[in-house]
Amino acid sequence: MHDQRLKDILPFVASVECGSFTAAAERLHVTGSAVSKSVSRLETRLGSRLLERTTRSLQLTDAGSAYYQTCLRILEDLAETEAVLAAQRTIPSGRLRLAVPNTYGRLNVMPLLMPFCQQHPELALSLSFSDRFVDLFDEGVDVAVRIGGAPDLPASLGWRNMGREQMQFCAAPAYLDREGRPHNQAGLLNHRAILYQRVDGSTKPWLFTTEDGQPNWRDVPYRMALGDVDAQMQAVKAGLGIAQMPSWLIRQSVAVGELEIVLPQLQPDGLTLSVVWPRRKQFLPKVDALLSALSGLVIR
Repeated sequence: MHDQRLKDILPFVASVECGSFTAAAERLHVTGSAVSKSVSRLETRLGSRLLERTTRSLQLTDAGSAYYQTCLRILEDLAETEAVLAAQRTIPSGRLRLAVPNTYGRLNVMPLLMPFCQQHPELALSLSFSDRFVDLFDEGVDVAVRIGGAPDLPASLGWRNMGREQMQFCAAPAYLDREGRPHNQAGLLNHRAILYQRVDGSTKPWLFTTEDGQPNWRDVPYRMALGDVDAQMQAVKAGLGIAQMPSWLIRQSVAVGELEIVLPQLQPDGLTLSVVWPRRKQFLPKVDALLSALSGLVIR
């Protein structure tokens, strides 16, 4: 029965990708009847209809779509396992999926990937940008860069801590010339705040530290709350107020004089930067090479 499961997966996947039993048969070098019987046998065993047949095309049902994604992961896992076991496969090659946070990925990960791709021309890199935590297994991701999240990950995931971001208060020089530069925390709290707005509509408080080094979050009145860090930084550069932002995000703007650090002695540690990957993939040459390239990531 287990042998038959594997035999039926290939005709089913080929039928979905090719759009018809006839085209799938040509790809697999079998008859259209053989492909049709294989898919029907699969549906009978599963007790679910996977494909809706018409005279012109095949359409996945909801059950078929879920089963198709599972089949793709199974076939990919088999291919990757064979690549690991094949001693001659020491050159990174094949498709490599990387997930990174939106802004951090653009500013800090992309510069590392350019020479990496030039060094490994046999790799096909698929890069997704999202601030949510992707599920590496459900979404078929090989490596993910994450900001935030607890290190108590499941044993199935490898994890490397790359440090913590440093939070800094900043404003446009023109704003500080106009409104004055605060000299302490109390003075800072009297200024107009440009806050980050979370997905649920709440605003992210300003982070301070107590005398014994503990984090102290303060809700502050704000002039503007924005759900995008790039938009938040534009508002700060326009002189609308003061914001607390990670150093990696504002470093270049500070260097060219667009922004000025306010109260540089107030620089609490923020979220952690980490790289995660499925442990079963870490010995693949392509994953090992990418992890080496990402070792140069910095968060401060």
